Amino acid sequence: MRILSVLMLLSFQLTAQELPARWDELTATDWPVALEKSNKTCILPIGILEKHGPHAPIGSDLIHVREWSARATKKEYAVVFPDYFYGQINEAKQQFGTFSLPSKLVWELLDATCEEIARNGFDKIVIVNGHGGNPQLIRYFIQSQLERKRDYAIYFFDPTLPAEVMAKAGQIRKSDPKGDQHGGENETSSLLYLRPDLVKMETATIESGANQKRLDLNPDLY
Repeated sequence: MRILSVLMLLSFQLTAQELPARWDELTATDWPVALEKSNKTCILPIGILEKHGPHAPIGSDLIHVREWSARATKKEYAVVFPDYFYGQINEAKQQFGTFSLPSKLVWELLDATCEEIARNGFDKIVIVNGHGGNPQLIRYFIQSQLERKRDYAIYFFDPTLPAEVMAKAGQIRKSDPKGDQHGGENETSSLLYLRPDLVKMETATIESGANQKRLDLNPDLY
């Protein structure tokens, strides 16, 4: 009876206090409470490590997706998996700071990570993407889950800005939207809001930022 009373008291205390959302900040004692409070939901934010202009941090995508996930848990609690930056980035391997793994390993890491998340008690995994080169990989990965029966489901959320926000941004934008990619006006402004300490505006003009027109193909081609 004493053990039961202690467990009930401990459970009450954990529920009453602010429960961390980050997986790595939870304690083993927190775990059952976190599973219940999250309805067994885990968010897997996926970023990448690559160049973002000469002035923005290598982990810009990771910073964004980590912040989106953290803010979502303020609305509705879920457990957020730690920093995950293994994705598709073959096209930028020539740039300093890019971390690119073989495609087979990227796939196996994602599969093994989801398996481990599920083994820890979660039956809903929400992949939140922060890198433009990942959607095709993630969508095909989720489709492949139908190959065998699993006791968990994987969802994919690829955030986009609402139309009204895009319209307001367009009114104050100074650069060509077609050239606003890595480290462009849009990304730089959001990073100046989230992590101004990591943005080095004094180096922003080292490169021209001119549109290289690498994506100017027939819209029916990929």
